Amino acid sequence: MLAAISTLNMQGDLPNPARMFFAGPFLFVWLVLIVVVLAGLWKMFEKAGQPGWACLIPFYNVYILLKVAGRPGWWLILLFIPLVNIVINIIVAIDVAKAFGQSAIFGFFLNFLLCGIGFVILGFGSYQYLGPQNQAMVART
Repeated sequence: MLAAISTLNMQGDLPNPARMFFAGPFLFVWLVLIVVVLAGLWKMFEKAGQPGWACLIPFYNVYILLKVAGRPGWWLILLFIPLVNIVINIIVAIDVAKAFGQSAIFGFFLNFLLCGIGFVILGFGSYQYLGPQNQAMVART
């Protein structure tokens, strides 16, 4: 019987108290971060004149983000192509930043360093949605 219990422990089938102790707070922080990012994305969509609830629907939220950035909806297909999706993500993030009157650098960081926190900054900050038609004006300044 003791051999069976030690075998189960080595395979990870029985809960490890230390693992449970650290996994609980980590999971809680992760869930709080997800809720905060979704709230920021919701507010950002509303500032852009889109339905806020769209951030909760997979794939549709990316389609709405493309509309906010001023890109065509068929670009959603490009996001399924490996390596191409990295370039498309950068372009869309830069376009979203410019649509809110920010620089291309902010857009680059919106995608990589800030990840979802950038949407919280745009959603809850004092930034106004200028629209994709004003991106050229931001690029000149």
